[in-house]
Amino acid sequence: MTASLDTDPFVTHRSLLFTVAYEMLGSAADAEDVVQETWLRWAKVDQAEVREPRAYLVRVVTRQALNRLRSLARRREDYVGEWLPEPLLTTPDVAEDVELTESVSIAMLTVLETLGPTERAVFVLREVFDVPYAEIAEAVGKSQAAVRQIAHRAKQHVVARQPRMQVSRTEQEEVIERFLAAVTGGDLQGLLDVLAPDVVLVADGGGIASTVRIPLVGAEVIGKVLARFATRKETAGAAAYPMVLNGAPAARIDIDGMLDTAISVVVADGKITHIYAIRNPHKLARLDEETRLSRLS
Repeated sequence: MTASLDTDPFVTHRSLLFTVAYEMLGSAADAEDVVQETWLRWAKVDQAEVREPRAYLVRVVTRQALNRLRSLARRREDYVGEWLPEPLLTTPDVAEDVELTESVSIAMLTVLETLGPTERAVFVLREVFDVPYAEIAEAVGKSQAAVRQIAHRAKQHVVARQPRMQVSRTEQEEVIERFLAAVTGGDLQGLLDVLAPDVVLVADGGGIASTVRIPLVGAEVIGKVLARFATRKETAGAAAYPMVLNGAPAARIDIDGMLDTAISVVVADGKITHIYAIRNPHKLARLDEETRLSRLS
């Protein structure tokens, strides 16, 4: 027996399922495919026999995301340059959920890329969605004892690598405004004033858009690279604007009225410590519409 669209648990929990898949994969396109695969499996079961539809659906989407993550491993190994997560233009309610915003930040998703598939699934389900160990064990095909050990290791790994953003939203916005003014004005000193001494810049062009292919480190090096932006012929028609990506203040650079680069930053003590610049056009395709993320439903 199939529920009506108004009462169908899949429809009710779709945003949650997408969020789980997105956090596991770092790609909205792949997350959408996984959610669709989950729907196809949901449509085939006797839904009246499913006692806890939410738990069942999370279990299915986790398994599908794990399968997809393992199949993507080789593709990402062959990726040209650095691979960064696909940014999302999120709805205002995401910014109100501090834990969700932190978990879907570009910085966090980049750290999650350093985990193995099972570790990532366990971490996401436990730390972000507070799924009971028994349900996680069933989803990933491990014992509860093993899942507890994996969760502990994964958390230690993430905590050791996670950039800290301990500033207010207002301060983040002010720092980004100063950063954009310096970039578009070719103001080297302005950049040095807003960049932390050991700032790291990671850019993703995917072999399609030109960009640095290895991370750059240090305010002097990065400042000089960014200061040249305003003087380059190909960026003469550029304009920069603040925006919200993955629930946090961010920026976009348009060239001749077209989106060229999405920029996410980490701010600490009034300085930018990490810059993530996404230029791969395939990863910018969804930034003309809002995406709803949810930890609850």
